[in-house]
Amino acid sequence: MLSTSISSFVVPGVLWCLILLSVVTWALLVIKLIQYGRARALDGRFRRNFWAADSLEQGESVSDTASGPMAEIAKAGFAVITGRDIAPGNRDLAHQIDKGERLERTLKQQIERERRSLEGGLAILASFGSTAPFIGLFGTVWGIMEALVNIGESGATGLEAVAGPVGHALIATGLGIAVAVPAVLIYNFLVRRLKVGTHSMNDFASDFYALCQQGGFRIEGATLGSRRETPKANATVGQKTHATA
Repeated sequence: MLSTSISSFVVPGVLWCLILLSVVTWALLVIKLIQYGRARALDGRFRRNFWAADSLEQGESVSDTASGPMAEIAKAGFAVITGRDIAPGNRDLAHQIDKGERLERTLKQQIERERRSLEGGLAILASFGSTAPFIGLFGTVWGIMEALVNIGESGATGLEAVAGPVGHALIATGLGIAVAVPAVLIYNFLVRRLKVGTHSMNDFASDFYALCQQGGFRIEGATLGSRRETPKANATVGQKTHATA
């Protein structure tokens, strides 16, 4: 098997494969940093504009013209409050569904959609981090076997005949580790950023739900200003709102 013409391309093929994995890893880092930075900027702008509105009607207008994860969460919530989430043919059934439970379920589902969108590509990094060392090890083992077979066929002995081919084969293992370590570190860093973003979305959804509950799950029944004056029962919501704003 090692004497075939394919064997001479195995180790170089492994090296180029690892180089490709490294390029993809760093490209994913740049792409995800841009994605997370854009989402953070859009969410920050939306939170400021949303909580600066005087009523839920104005808050809905702000969410309609905004983009970003939190804006999409607000749009999904307003669709439930206004009844737009139910098909026109099911209006009679809509009155039998508790709007509060429907809103809570919709907010959770939208958060999960936004989280899945933000975590795209992380599985690739995890796969690179776990498989790159073994790909490099495969190249090293193959290279050593090929070197030993060639040395046996040539009859050459001594350190000079072994060190060169074996040392060249060991490059694959080193490159595999060099690919795996950054992939794992980048994965952990991005997962941390994802968790922070998910917590922020959960906090906003909790505040949004409390605000809608205050107005009886009707847009005309609550104002964003009045929630700040709500006593004890909603005091923590107001504090969280100021913190996020």
